[in-house]
Parts: sequence; C-alpha cells; structure tokens
Amino acid sequence: MLCFCTLYFKKLSLFILLLHQSFFSIKLTSMANSFHNSSFFLLLCFLHFVLVAKSQSFIGINYGQVADNLPAPEATAKLLQSTSIQKVRLYGSDPAIIKALANTGIGIMIGVANGDIPAMASDPNFAKGWLSSNVLPFYPASEIIVINVGNEVMSSNDQNLMTNLLPAMQNLQKALNDVSIGGKVKVSTVHSMAVMKQSDPPSSGNFDPNIGDLLKGLLEFNKATGSPFAINPYPFFAYQSDPRPDTLAFCLFQPNAGRVDAGTKIKYTNMFDAQVDAIRAALNAMGFKEVEIVIAETGWPYKGDSNEVGPSIENAKAYNGNLIAHLRSMVGTPLMPGKSVDTYLFAIYDEDLKPGPTSERSFGLFKPDLTMSYDIGLSKANNQVPTPKTPVSPSPNASPKAPVSLSPNPAPKAPVTPTLVPTPNTTVTPPSPKTEKSVKAGVSDSQLQANINVGMLVLSQILWYPMLHMR
Repeated sequence: MLCFCTLYFKKLSLFILLLHQSFFSIKLTSMANSFHNSSFFLLLCFLHFVLVAKSQSFIGINYGQVADNLPAPEATAKLLQSTSIQKVRLYGSDPAIIKALANTGIGIMIGVANGDIPAMASDPNFAKGWLSSNVLPFYPASEIIVINVGNEVMSSNDQNLMTNLLPAMQNLQKALNDVSIGGKVKVSTVHSMAVMKQSDPPSSGNFDPNIGDLLKGLLEFNKATGSPFAINPYPFFAYQSDPRPDTLAFCLFQPNAGRVDAGTKIKYTNMFDAQVDAIRAALNAMGFKEVEIVIAETGWPYKGDSNEVGPSIENAKAYNGNLIAHLRSMVGTPLMPGKSVDTYLFAIYDEDLKPGPTSERSFGLFKPDLTMSYDIGLSKANNQVPTPKTPVSPSPNASPKAPVSLSPNPAPKAPVTPTLVPTPNTTVTPPSPKTEKSVKAGVSDSQLQANINVGMLVLSQILWYPMLHMR
C-alpha cells in the first residue's frame, strides 16, 4: 500500500509539472481569458495567495533606536506578529528587543558596533565574550539568523576599521563554530551603494577598485561560510540626483517607457531591479556568482523639508507598496528571475533624535502608538497593497540635499544613479501630476505568468507532501 501511494503521488505530481510545462506554452492572455472563471484558475489564485500570506520570509524591516519615544519591545513584537514581516534587523544587540522576539518565529539580524571591530579583530576572547553576552542567552528561542559586523564600514574611509573588518568577522565565526552554531547563525557586514564604482547600465556594475582587495577578502568569507552580501540600495537617493517626472515613475515601480541596458538589451522598468542587478553583475564580475544578495535597507521618506526632492506620503506609499507587490510576485530581477531577494524595509518607526534634514526622521512605517503611518498591505488581515495616490512631483526650483551620515545606524549613502538608455524608438513623455496613474492598472503578462507558475509549484508541493511523511 505504501509503495502504491508513493508511486501514485510521484506520478500525479509529475503529471502536474508536465501539465504546467506544456499547458502554459499557450499564449498567456488567451489562457487567462479562458480560465479566469474556472475553478482551476481560482484554485491557482487561492494557492498563490496562501503562499503570499503564509510564506513571506523575504520581507523584513529595520528597527532603529535613535529615538526617545519608541514603544516597548513587547508591544513591537506583537505588532510584527500581526504583519507579514518575517525578519527584523537591529543595528545593535539590545537584549530587551531580542528577548521580546523570542518564540515569535521572526528571524533576527543583530549587529556588532563599528567601535567594537578593532577589539574583536585583535582578540578572539573578545569575540567569545560578545557572543556569550549577546547571542547565547537568547538563542535559539530568539531566532538570530545573521550577525552583521559593522555598518557601511567599507565606505567609511576609516582605514583602521576597514582593515580590521575581515579579522573581526573571522574571529566571530570561529566563536560561533566553537559552540556549534556556526552553520546556523551567519556572519556578514552591511555595505552602502558607495562601494559601487559604476552601476549604469546594470550589466557594467563593478566595485570601487580602491577597496577591491579588502572587498575580495570579505566576499571570499561570504562564499566560504554561505553568508549573504548585504547592501543598502535606495532609489529615493537616485531620484534626488535626477528629479525628472519619468525618473520618479521609474523609481516608484509605476508605468514608464523603461530603460534599456545597452550591454544586455534588457529593458528595466524600475530602479530597484536596476540597482540590484548592478550589484549582481559586480559580484559575478569578481567571480562570486554563488554569493547571495540581501537588501539590508531600502525605503522612502513620507515627509521632508521644503527644499528636499521627493519626500511625500504618496511617494512613500507608492514605493514601499509597489516594492512589496513586486517581491510578492516572485518575478525577481532580470538577472535573478523567479525569486525575491530578502529585503529589509527602512524602517519600522521614525527616529526622532536623528540629525539632518526632516526626511531622516520620516521613514517610519508605523507610529509610536503602533498605528500605520500609511497602509502598504503588511497586515495579515489584508495582504492587498492599497492603491497609492498620484505621486507628488517636486517644485522645479527645489534642489536635492545630500544625505547625512548618522550613528549608530547612519543614513544610507547616495547610490550611483543608473541613467539607463531609454527604449529605442520610444518617446519618454513625462507624466502629468494630474493624470499620471500611481499604479499599473491590472497585472502584467510576466507577473501573471509568474503568479501562475507559483501556484502550480505549490500545488505540486502539496501533492508531494503526503509522500514525504509516509516513511
């Protein structure tokens, strides 16, 4: 009976996969029209939304603490459990927060302060002591998944920190290995986009040669330990350096003519994908195709000073909401199709003690009273991304203001702006603020195909599940 059931499920699952390969070669639009009202199509949609609601491990959020009005850690833990956010990044290792997140199923990134890097690099016992104080009392009840040694060290121009970064990471890795959790808790560091020398077009992406040797050592560590390359791309800062209406649509995942990479002839329709693929190309060029990318920070401020380009509730809602929809679609990027990179939104709360322009204190998705600053569909009760209003175009007289570096979690550095080649034979008409649609009407063919692919894959996995547990 066991053999029969096993064979049955194998054949049925194989049949579904073959059906997927053959059936979906039919023109997508025709298929969608034919099956839109069928129970089969609804089943696929249901399976996809189950996947969206239950398995969004790629959506994380940053939890900065440069503020004097933050809710209690326990309240924040409950808030996160009411959302589809599955991971949290801390800039330090606050024990109250780590403890509050115990037994929630939420993965936690914690950080070693930049100031601790020299001591950790020179003294293996310092690394062991740090681990004993900040990880071992809480793990595994608190699901610590990554320890970031330093933040944006490689763009700090501090040679002492830069040269000590890799030895510090190695000593921490050894300390983890000594207590048998080195394969479960990864060690990495977070970079700003300033480590990129070029990102325009994405296929020509490469790192700053001035840090090439140091960066190569870090990447060899990432490859050897299976830890991610964590980086902070911000289309917001790219837009500040090129505040044209068509650039705004490109940054907000809104309808635009697209920009073609002259090297690959790939058309990009949003800045996020362009920036991520530039990073991918740079990693590949250095021989590190196996190293995975994690987006440690990305976001858009909902408020700014009068001379700041881009901050508004409408733009923040459009960027973050459309980014989440893009991640949930599982379309991926042109160079990394069919998967969504782990992405940590910036940030859960405003940090009211940060210096600099108003925008630096206006990235929070939630308020101190735990209500939403604006709704982007993170609640488990509603995974649909609300339609953003028309984005606010800046005054033509406004001038960009350079981001300000902060401590302990500095503001993201302005990335190299991809100014990709517009689509050949296509006239890019800047959208009117009064008429521009804030989100794409309907669903693109590629996104619909990707959603259906996911549904078929999940259906196949459901059919395999009994077989895997019959032994």
